[in-house]
Amino acid sequence: MKFARLGPLGAEAPVVVTEDGVRSLAGLTADLDAGFWESDGPARVAAALAADELPLLENAGDLRIGAPIARPGAIVCIGMNYAAHAAESGAEPPTSPVIFFKAPNTLAGPNDPVTIPKGSTKTDWEVELGVVIGKRASYLDSPADSLEHVAGFVVANDLSERAFQIEQSGGQWSKGKIAAGFSPVGPWLVTPDEIEHQKLSLRSFVNGEPRQDSSTADQIFDVATVIHHLSQYMVLDPGDLIMTGTPEGVALSGRFPYLRPGDVVEVEIDGLGRQRQEYVAFEAAE
Repeated sequence: MKFARLGPLGAEAPVVVTEDGVRSLAGLTADLDAGFWESDGPARVAAALAADELPLLENAGDLRIGAPIARPGAIVCIGMNYAAHAAESGAEPPTSPVIFFKAPNTLAGPNDPVTIPKGSTKTDWEVELGVVIGKRASYLDSPADSLEHVAGFVVANDLSERAFQIEQSGGQWSKGKIAAGFSPVGPWLVTPDEIEHQKLSLRSFVNGEPRQDSSTADQIFDVATVIHHLSQYMVLDPGDLIMTGTPEGVALSGRFPYLRPGDVVEVEIDGLGRQRQEYVAFEAAE
């Protein structure tokens, strides 16, 4: 199944995207939040679809597309999870997953405009496979236990400000990762039964020009390993989002210019959809 949230920022309504149209979930759940995943929401939606109990949303195409999950409790990111990206960053491939966090309020819709942060000179793009947790995970016994804790997969853009991240870091990366709107997600959440998540092509474009082109098969640490590893250090709750790393082809490589006002970034993953963001200048009145 494909789940989405449509409507104005802060007032998005949950829907399921089917072959015959977009159907409202308003009568079944208030949102695609922790409560939805904890109560076996997808199974309830499947039953409602089979019984033809979910009404078509006739104006779906006119509505803004929000992030396909409610604000998560945590956004956990894996750094340098593709060997070629580690190399272009000037680092050796890690022997253990590199972890950093983004603020939940960085979550944005897939096509929302992105404000380049005040004082930024090095705003960068990163297409990534996002994993949404569907069942609490803590101290899992092995990676083989991981996938039963996954609600679904999403396209994510792990935006970064490299000067803040590296030159002004103070020893960690978060300063370059936590600006408003720096985690566009969506357009849909796709349930695990519909895709082979370790065989997905992912790509990015800036102003129509190709930048990244790789496959999740090239990850150093696959999704199951990442979830198991994280569960040894933290509790992953339903609705939490994991960004699993980006392949080579970002501006940090020195091969491409950083983003400027007026630039358009598009990122896509096969089976999970495509995003498009226009980048705008910071204005003090915001």
